[in-house]
Amino acid sequence: MSGHSHAKTVMGTKMANAAKKGKIFSKYGHLITIAVKDGGGSGDPTKNSKLKAIMDQAKKMDMPKENIERAIKKGTGELAGENLEEVSFEAFGPGGIAMIITGITDNKNRTLGEIKIALNMNNGKLAGEGAVRWMFENKGTIIIDLSSQTEELKNKENLEMIAIEAGADDVKLENDIFIIYTKPEDLELVKKSLEEKNIKIDSASVSLVAKEEVNVSDKEKEHCQKLFDVLDDNDAVQDVYSNLKN
Repeated sequence: MSGHSHAKTVMGTKMANAAKKGKIFSKYGHLITIAVKDGGGSGDPTKNSKLKAIMDQAKKMDMPKENIERAIKKGTGELAGENLEEVSFEAFGPGGIAMIITGITDNKNRTLGEIKIALNMNNGKLAGEGAVRWMFENKGTIIIDLSSQTEELKNKENLEMIAIEAGADDVKLENDIFIIYTKPEDLELVKKSLEEKNIKIDSASVSLVAKEEVNVSDKEKEHCQKLFDVLDDNDAVQDVYSNLKN
């Protein structure tokens, strides 16, 4: 999903094997169901912008059409589904990095227990409510894979100029992944403006972005990655955000 390294997550999902993709589709299914419920039971993406954004991303990840339709029907009540709720946990990871773990679950206590175990076994610990959240802010986040763009658009300076003209607040390059940050309310307008210029977008969502990133030792970075992987494998976890500098 988004998270500790949004760019890495996008690329990892593209290359995921069948078993991993099945788990990813399940997570997207939960996101779609919640989006429908949050939209007052509307399964029409033209009237539910949150649903449209998630569906667009799910389709880019090759989620089968029938899976999407089934998730929508669970949200509208046409099909029976789990009693899902959104959860968020604040934590400290290896090297003292700040983390926010978000998810969707049908059993909050079970998920809390699983998160605690994952943290305790990987040099992390849960934090009190509010201890970490202040270190992050909501931002529209647009991910662009430079390798899938035209030669002109592979140029970072050209893309940066287009992004700023479209209303972006900031940009960042991680290897071949170009990340554009916007105000949450400007996300769809900036995304539409970029698409009109034939820029292929891998994902666009409102994400938690660290106000300041921190460096840790290479050894601690390895521990962080191991913890991220364990959390990503949890069926209930949707996103893992951290202030670890990539």
